[in-house]
Amino acid sequence: MRTIVTSILFVFCSIQTFSQDLYTPRNIVKAYEQKTRSLDGKPGSNYWQNSGDYTIDFNVNPTTKVVSGNETIIYSNNSPDTLKSAVIRFVNNVHKPTSPRAAKASPDFLSEGLKIKSLSINGETYTVNSEDWETFYDLKLNTALLPNSKNTIKIEWEFPLSKQSGREGQIDETTFFCAYAYPRISVYDDYNGWDKLPHNGRAEFYNDFSNYNISVTVPKNYIVYATGVLQNAEEVLQPGVLKKFKYSLISNQVIHVATKDDIEKQKVTKQNDFNTWKFKAENITDFTFGLSSTYVWDASSVKLKSKRVSTQATYNAGTKDFEKYVEWEKYSIKWFSENWPGIEYPFPTMTGFQGFADMEYPMMVNDTAIPDDFADSRQTVDHEIAHTYFPFMMGTNEARYAFMDEGWVTAFEYLIGEAENGKAFNDKMFTDFRVKKYINDPSTEQDQPIISMSSQLSGIGYGSNAYIKPAFAYLSLKDMLGDQLFKETLHYYMNTWKGKHPTPWDFFYSFNSGSGQNLNWFWNNWFFSNNYIDLKIKSAQVSGNNLNLAIENVGGFAIPFEVEITYQDGKISKKHITPEIWKNNKLYQTAIEVNQNVKSVKIDGGIFMDYTPNDNVYTF
Repeated sequence: MRTIVTSILFVFCSIQTFSQDLYTPRNIVKAYEQKTRSLDGKPGSNYWQNSGDYTIDFNVNPTTKVVSGNETIIYSNNSPDTLKSAVIRFVNNVHKPTSPRAAKASPDFLSEGLKIKSLSINGETYTVNSEDWETFYDLKLNTALLPNSKNTIKIEWEFPLSKQSGREGQIDETTFFCAYAYPRISVYDDYNGWDKLPHNGRAEFYNDFSNYNISVTVPKNYIVYATGVLQNAEEVLQPGVLKKFKYSLISNQVIHVATKDDIEKQKVTKQNDFNTWKFKAENITDFTFGLSSTYVWDASSVKLKSKRVSTQATYNAGTKDFEKYVEWEKYSIKWFSENWPGIEYPFPTMTGFQGFADMEYPMMVNDTAIPDDFADSRQTVDHEIAHTYFPFMMGTNEARYAFMDEGWVTAFEYLIGEAENGKAFNDKMFTDFRVKKYINDPSTEQDQPIISMSSQLSGIGYGSNAYIKPAFAYLSLKDMLGDQLFKETLHYYMNTWKGKHPTPWDFFYSFNSGSGQNLNWFWNNWFFSNNYIDLKIKSAQVSGNNLNLAIENVGGFAIPFEVEITYQDGKISKKHITPEIWKNNKLYQTAIEVNQNVKSVKIDGGIFMDYTPNDNVYTF
């Protein structure tokens, strides 16, 4: 009751203050003016988003390494706009030699790219030269797509899988990961119109929520793994394997659905020349699949409050960390559902696929094997599965605002890591892997505001702004609000925007409303500044029974820290300080009662590593 009443009063009184306190670009201002978004952090009364129903028939030729397909898209233009063009996106054209890329490409990465065989829209045929296409193509329409209309788009196409596998491509001669494997309609939204940001191989994605009915035709002995639920297991699996697969869907045990012996003796798939595997997924931002004739297949399931989730893994037999993947997936899904973010895993499946990307996809992860470091390997599983929530449940624009997904996922990775490994080990792992890369590099790009568009940053600034700095912001806010209010606020935001497309300003204002507080000072401090992490003991003096401290926030970020007092007899006392002390100034003065002779005082930010740690200690 407190949250609802407080939030209503807060929103009513502060709606104008919100818009004035935070820098807001003109396109976002226009969205508020058009009431597609609201300053109370909710979708506006005129909010809309487009979507598609994709029916795709894939065919994968393992000999030529070519993926071909026919697709029909029922595209819903739910906008009030008449669309005189249609932007068709195919990010795998990043392999074409003529496409822009963020990094050097080897010859094995390059390919001829997409070849369009036919294309029609609402029955009207278009002659297109796909040689001109890059990662998107702006097709001028002879007949516009009307507001609030459904439109039928048909495309026949093919493309070669690159020999060098990263997020997609050839894993080996018998194994392929086919992500981003179909032309899609790019996002048309209320604040940018058509999304025409080129994919450069580094940044990630922004897609509509759509429905998928998929068929994948492959030669016998190839097993297909995909987003969504397998619809025809009886048609593609032999009885013994089918029985094990079905049992895995209701079992807590790890079932070896297809063993190395099963595969070598061709006991897995039906022995037709070709098998067609069918999958279905609803209200999801992407579809992906992989296939192999040599990988083994493990599966189990995990019981959540409302459903069982199928957990699967496929890998080269004998890969030690992947042998544990199904159990790790189960733990991760249950922990995230019950702890942070504390919202139930929203999908029916999760499959771990051994590849080379350490990359997330809806209901799938494509991870590199790290058989000699289980902690690192497991952390990768945690990180990629956390992406289920951001961006696959929350349809954020990763390409422009990567902190809206990677930052949250990095924070969740830290939180689950403590549950798995204990605080000391987890803190060291987190700082070694994440924090030191940021804090030890004082270059200008590291201090670019987090709100900077991800597409405008290079590798150094992109990594800090997408991952560690926003993760620190979220963890600092958690410390300041306390776990209960922070979780209530996070749930308010997620429940408000799940299945939609929140901008950063929707996030900020939603958190303001959900917490019942004007947090604009915090957003300005963390997201719109050039701050960094650097505290300093400006002065320390013992006066009677008081230790008088003055601590300066040189770097500016509002972080929590501990004041650690060491006495002459070796005893240590600690006092926790929350980020709220930095709300109004950069100097914090306090008097701490002491009953013994003080030897030294130290300010310790823990994982919030300090740029100049030498001035964090004062010895008497």
